[in-house]
Amino acid sequence: MKEMNQAPWKKNQELELRIEDLGSEGEGIGKVDGFPFFVKDTLPGDVVKVTVMKAKKNMAFARLQKIISPSPDRITPPCDVYRSCGGCQIQAMDYKRQLAFKRDKVYNCLKRIGGFEEALLDRIMQAPVGMEDPRHYRCKAQYPLGRDKEGRAIAGFYAGHTHSIIPHTDCEIGAAENKAVLEAVLEYAGEAGKGKKGNDLIYNEATGEGLLRHVLIRKSHATGGLMVCLIINGEQVPDQELLIGKLSAIPEVKSISLNTNTERTNVIMGRKTRTIWGEETIEDTLRLWEKGKLTGEEVRYRISPNSFFQVNPVQTEQLYSLALSYAELTGNETVWDLYCGLGSISLFLAQRAKKVYGVEIIPQAIEDAKKNAEDNSLLNTEFFVGKAEEVLPAWYEKNPEEQIDVIVVDPPRKGCDAACLSTMLQMAPKRIVYVSCDPATLARDLKILCEDGRYELTEVTPVDMFPQTVHVETVVLLTRQNT
Repeated sequence: MKEMNQAPWKKNQELELRIEDLGSEGEGIGKVDGFPFFVKDTLPGDVVKVTVMKAKKNMAFARLQKIISPSPDRITPPCDVYRSCGGCQIQAMDYKRQLAFKRDKVYNCLKRIGGFEEALLDRIMQAPVGMEDPRHYRCKAQYPLGRDKEGRAIAGFYAGHTHSIIPHTDCEIGAAENKAVLEAVLEYAGEAGKGKKGNDLIYNEATGEGLLRHVLIRKSHATGGLMVCLIINGEQVPDQELLIGKLSAIPEVKSISLNTNTERTNVIMGRKTRTIWGEETIEDTLRLWEKGKLTGEEVRYRISPNSFFQVNPVQTEQLYSLALSYAELTGNETVWDLYCGLGSISLFLAQRAKKVYGVEIIPQAIEDAKKNAEDNSLLNTEFFVGKAEEVLPAWYEKNPEEQIDVIVVDPPRKGCDAACLSTMLQMAPKRIVYVSCDPATLARDLKILCEDGRYELTEVTPVDMFPQTVHVETVVLLTRQNT
C-alpha cells in the first residue's frame, strides 16, 4: 500500500477504477488502496479508465478516458454536449437514482453539518418530490453570444469553470421554443452587420467591443408566451425593426426588450431595461395543490426581465404548496416572509393568513410584489425593501408586542445571516418554514435554530427543482417547543 501522507500518484498517470460513491457535486468517487479519486461524469457501479489530473496528499482528481463497464444506473444522455457543457452534471444517471442521490445529499448534510441524529432523520425525512417528465422544465434561460474559431456567430452556454461558449441552441432542459428565438437573433446579427466595416454586432468579451452580449428568454408556464430581452453593450441596436420583425414572427413571443450593460463584468444584466415591442411584462400563474389535487386557489404574477422567479414552474407549485402546508395557516396568523422576491410565496401565504410581511433587498422585486398583491386583491400584505438581517430586527424593535405566528425563509445559497437567525429566535414564532437551495447552509442554520431545544426539526422534504443537475431544493418545518 502506498503511504497516505505522500502524494502517491502523478499527473497523467493512467489507472482503472471502480466507482463506488458520488460526491456532493455529482462526481464519481473511486478508491485504490483506500485512496480516493474524484472523477467527473462517472456513476457508482462504473468501471472506468482514467488519467490523473491533480494529486494531493489525501485525494486526487482524474479525467474519464473510457467506460470499461457501465453502471446499471447509467443511461444514454439525450444531449450530445452534456459533458462539455457541464450544466447537467448527472444527465447520464437514471432519474430514480438522481432522486435518491439528492435525498442522500440533504440527509448527509443534516447529519454531518447539522449534527442531527440518524434515527431522527430516518423518521422525519420524506421521499423527494420528483417530476413526471424531467425535461424542458426551465422557464428562464440566459445565453451568451460569441464567435467560434471560424468566426461564426454562436449562442450557447459557457463550459464549466470557463468563459468558452459551447454552441447549443436546443437545450434538453430549456423551453423548446428557445431554439427559434436564438436562431432569429443570430440571423439578425448577420444581416444587420453585413457589409458594415468594423460593425461586428457580436460582443467580444476579450476586447469589450461589439454589441450583442446575451439573450434572456422567459416563458410563461400558464400561457406559453415568451419574453425576449437582449443584453447589449450600448443603448440601441441598428436596424431595430429588422430585429423586431424576426422575433415577433415567432408566435409565442409577446415581449421584446433591450437591457444596457456596458460594464466589463461577469454580471449579465445591466440596470436599464426598455421595452421595444409588445408588453412590458408577461403573466404567469401558480396553482395550489393539496394531497395531490388542485384546490382552486392560484396566484397571478407579472414578470419583468429583471424579476426573480423560480425557473421550474411545475415544481414551484409543489414547493410552495408544501411550504404552505407546513405553515398550517387557519386565517388568524401573522406571517413574515424573508427573502420574498416578487412575493411568490408571500401571496400564497396571504390567501390563508391574517397578515403577511415580506422583505427583499432588490427594489424592483418589491415593486413587482406590490403590483402582484394588488392584481390578486391580496391587501393583507406589506412589503419592505432592504436586507432581511437589517429590516427584521428594526421592525421587531419597534413592534415587540406583535405576535408573529409563522416565519418563512427562502434565502440565497449563502443561507441566513446570523442577525436574522438571532431575531427569528427572539420573535419565537410557532413554526419556521425554511426553503433552501443549498443543503450545507441549510444544515448550518438549522443547527443554530435547534441547538437550544426551543425548536424541533419536524419534517424535511427534498424537492427536485433542477432535474439532470446536482442541485436540490428542500422544505423544512421547525416547530417551537414549550421550553
